[in-house]
Amino acid sequence: MANYRSTVRKRQAGSNKPVSMGDTPEVTRVRTPRRENHEILATVESLLGSKRVTLQCMDGVVRMGRIPGSKNKKMWIREGDIVIANPWEVQNSKADVIWKYTRPQVEWLERKGYLAQVP
Repeated sequence: MANYRSTVRKRQAGSNKPVSMGDTPEVTRVRTPRRENHEILATVESLLGSKRVTLQCMDGVVRMGRIPGSKNKKMWIREGDIVIANPWEVQNSKADVIWKYTRPQVEWLERKGYLAQVP
């Protein structure tokens, strides 16, 4: 009960006031492709169904991408999305989709020059 009462007192005192949005600039955290893991940027060209997509990769190769089961329901992918793909070592024409960028992250990538080479 002591924790509950102290929480109620803090709320009544006004210590949990929201921070005004004008005081701090918006910070965008972006995961960039890791070269040591052979990750590349790609654009989704079309949805093929059954967790498969067609990817136009940054290195100029069109690959069939697969969305792993661990990310299937967490990562909803549409045509035109920018993703990170990890090409297979055995078959270069296929890749796993491991990350999807949000709109603010795509804008950051464009500002920093990461997407200048994507066709």
